[in-house]
Amino acid sequence: MSDESKTAGGQAKKPKKRMSKRDRERRRALLLSFLTGGAMTGLALAGYYPILTYAKAGARLRPPGAIEEREFLAACIKCGQCVQVCPVQAIKLDDFLDGFSNGVPRIDARDQACDFSCDAVQCVLACPTGALSHEVDLKDEVRMGIAKLTRPKACLARKGKGFKGLARGADFPGIHRYVKVDRWNPIRIADHPYDLELCDLCVRECPIKGAIRLESMSDDPADKRKTPVVTDKCVGCGMCEMICPVEPPCIEVLPRKTFGEV
Repeated sequence: MSDESKTAGGQAKKPKKRMSKRDRERRRALLLSFLTGGAMTGLALAGYYPILTYAKAGARLRPPGAIEEREFLAACIKCGQCVQVCPVQAIKLDDFLDGFSNGVPRIDARDQACDFSCDAVQCVLACPTGALSHEVDLKDEVRMGIAKLTRPKACLARKGKGFKGLARGADFPGIHRYVKVDRWNPIRIADHPYDLELCDLCVRECPIKGAIRLESMSDDPADKRKTPVVTDKCVGCGMCEMICPVEPPCIEVLPRKTFGEV
């Protein structure tokens, strides 16, 4: 045995164990994940990651009065004032994964609709920069979006069916101002059961008069089927989306503007 094959103590060196193909693949995948993570971190620090996620940000439902998305992201200083004054805690903040809109307010209507019955739209009044404005367009509206019947075949009203029970189940934390119960204090939807011969929850609980109505689907008086019709008075508060008892909801709110499109 040559001297090169011996250790300092005179013992023979053990031959190196060759890695199996599976181990090499695992090691390669691990290194790749490290490299990908490092690349994404570098892109984020360089400001490119937000650009990659701009499209995702543009699809968000913003609070009432939000100006055009590009200007909104530039004007919002992420102070959170709108979050603090929202009477139903509908406004949340985007996180790091949302890129440019990290820390910018949004509303997830299915979880908690905007309370458009709140006095003076408090989030707009609280905004210090004009990112939320009462003069969002020429009509001086504070429209967030527009409701659309995205799953008409699942709609109970279109099937001529009623609804009995809790709209979103006993564990749903969403709240709503039931004017006939308490005009000033929102209560849990889970505390308000329904017993309807024909489901009309989207119309019944809409806070904007005339924004949505039910229309008969035929001229037959015996035909109970009716379909929700959204009018131009809709402000996109999301109440119809939140209250819809079907899962996933039949009706959803689409953002008012996405890259300049109405």
